[in-house]
Amino acid sequence: MTQSPHSVDIDGALIRTARLHLAPWTMSDVEAALSIFGDGEVARWLAPAMKRVPDMAAMRHLMSRWVADGAAMEPPHGRWKVTDVAIGHTVGAISLLPLPPDDIDSEISVQIARSWWGNGYAGEAGEAIAHYAFGAGTDEVFAVSRPANQRAAAAARRMGMDWVGQTDKYYNTRLDVFRLRRYDLDVPAVAAPPDADQTDELTDI
Repeated sequence: MTQSPHSVDIDGALIRTARLHLAPWTMSDVEAALSIFGDGEVARWLAPAMKRVPDMAAMRHLMSRWVADGAAMEPPHGRWKVTDVAIGHTVGAISLLPLPPDDIDSEISVQIARSWWGNGYAGEAGEAIAHYAFGAGTDEVFAVSRPANQRAAAAARRMGMDWVGQTDKYYNTRLDVFRLRRYDLDVPAVAAPPDADQTDELTDI
């Protein structure tokens, strides 16, 4: 097997790569979260799983729910902010959550703030979460995206995921499904399309 290009250090729910620090959201992160989830270009692919967050009050309400949910979730599920350690700035968000309606499969979802697109953050953060999930005993993780969302497909491939087909069982919407298995983690990712690096986001749908 080929070794992963990113080293990953895990300390509880804190996850580090060479560039990134992934930590659970707190109520002090509302403004940073709104810069991601309040941006229509980032949030446009999230519905119906999630709509664009319109303002600080709505983001604060949603964050309080995320914090409460996070305290009750069993690892490896959770939501994290993604910080570039060198600049000390929150550049995105990532989650590993059960996929509806059966809550059996686990989905990696990444959103990178628009001003930080093109830096490879989505693939690096997604691979780190996969390490975390597999270390906790999960055998496989998934990402789903609408067929038209080529940027999301490219981000999934940069995580090392394979396209496994389409389904309408998640979110009652026809979606492409990507999968990464534990034993595939250190296999090089499938090359992304030539224009894939224009942005850097993997949204739910």
